[in-house]
Amino acid sequence: MIVAIIAAMAEVEVVVAHHECATLRVGDVFLKIDSDQTRTDVEVEAMALAPIPTPEVLWRKPPVLALAALPGKALGHLGRPSTASPAAWTAVGAAVRLLHDAPLPPWPGRSLDETASQLDAECEWLIANDVLPTDLVTRNREIAEAALRPWRPAFIHGDLQVSHVFVDGDEVTGVIDWTEAAQGDALFDLAALTLGAEEHLDDFLAGYGTDVDLDVLRAWWSLRSLLGVRWLIEHGFDPATPGCEVDVLRAQM
Repeated sequence: MIVAIIAAMAEVEVVVAHHECATLRVGDVFLKIDSDQTRTDVEVEAMALAPIPTPEVLWRKPPVLALAALPGKALGHLGRPSTASPAAWTAVGAAVRLLHDAPLPPWPGRSLDETASQLDAECEWLIANDVLPTDLVTRNREIAEAALRPWRPAFIHGDLQVSHVFVDGDEVTGVIDWTEAAQGDALFDLAALTLGAEEHLDDFLAGYGTDVDLDVLRAWWSLRSLLGVRWLIEHGFDPATPGCEVDVLRAQM
């Protein structure tokens, strides 16, 4: 089936590919290929529950999920300045607030204890394997501590990178990649979206609301970056690319 579709199209773009899954764009269709159908189950249900725009599900034939492409372009890409307007960032803030205020999805997310345990394990690995300087890891681990507090569960996207949010002009046209959606800390989403884009934080908060603890937000920048380095390396990405996770950790110093 996949081969037939691809053969009929003029161009195939590899959007992302790593050891766990791959996403191809064929014309106006995204083909998501994932051997773990649990993740796809979450994505489909989360998109149905989310009160904000999401891609239309065209069909599903495991291990492939076909989604209609969204109009517009990504809000940005980590490591590169976002060219989206201040009004677009404000609109994204309003959309994310709508998501976080929505009824919770029926499945739980990662617990506080699980997050703390994973953080400890990742910091130990980064130091033991000489991936990052000890003082860089230790200081950011100290900063991350502020995020490890009880939170009121919200409906979170779970991987709300700027490249997963699409805008057309000043309007939000949709949010993609919902496989990590769950109940969780709203500030985790905010940290993912503003990671490396602090210059847009005020515009975003103008739409989201100002009841945000900025110290906890910055703690999540450290925590998310520390958790992401090993995964990125093991999946063929470079966390030391300018403006990305390692630079974020250094800036936190």
